[in-house]
Amino acid sequence: MTTRNPTSITITVDGIAVEVIRKRVKHMRMSVHPPEGRVRVSAPHRIDDEAIRLAVVQRLPWIRKHQERIRVRPRQSVPHLGPGDVLFLWGDPYRLDVACGNRAGIELNGDTLVLVTPDDADTAMKRRMLDRWYQAQMDAVLPSLLGKWQPVIGEDVARITIRRMKSRWGSCTPSRRTIRLNLELATRNPRCLEYVLVHELVHLLERSHNARFYALMDRFLPTWRATRDELNQAPLSHAVWGPSPPADID
Repeated sequence: MTTRNPTSITITVDGIAVEVIRKRVKHMRMSVHPPEGRVRVSAPHRIDDEAIRLAVVQRLPWIRKHQERIRVRPRQSVPHLGPGDVLFLWGDPYRLDVACGNRAGIELNGDTLVLVTPDDADTAMKRRMLDRWYQAQMDAVLPSLLGKWQPVIGEDVARITIRRMKSRWGSCTPSRRTIRLNLELATRNPRCLEYVLVHELVHLLERSHNARFYALMDRFLPTWRATRDELNQAPLSHAVWGPSPPADID
């Protein structure tokens, strides 16, 4: 079997530099990345430069809108996870307090998040502890959300995985009935997680982002557009150890 490795070129469309990466994917995907609003297109090898250029031209208003959102979005530095840093859980801010102890763990005390670590804990260890804690928060709420939405949509998922993702809030593989969710969702308002979960469950009914898909979203979750905008406009929380997830089109 012959495989084709990813290739990368840069094209310029209306003064905008666009990185084009051809790789083994089925569909073209366009994204706008912080902090400068860099534009990237992932495309199958079969799609030629002119088709990609035309797709970028057609989506110029979308690109410029998201570049402007990134430009005006408040930038937050990646925390060192020391006392006084602010972390978020389900949209609410918590002041971080770090303590040393024999039993490592995390607990909420009012508006303070207490991180108990061994004496020799470095920032990387604290980040791993927080990632596991955020995942536990999502694991705790997903069963009730699935219990609510799977009967409504009429589809059951085989497996849900949670991990940090650089460019998506969630994804679905209908053939395997699996869903992946971004760990960052634990820092946002709970309705954001619900919206992304419903979005991915609807992909079990309709794989593409076409008129039928959007009609199903309107039917099941009429407020989804407002939640989507809230999710994409919110500033980067301290749960992500790197750039904010970019605006993304599948």
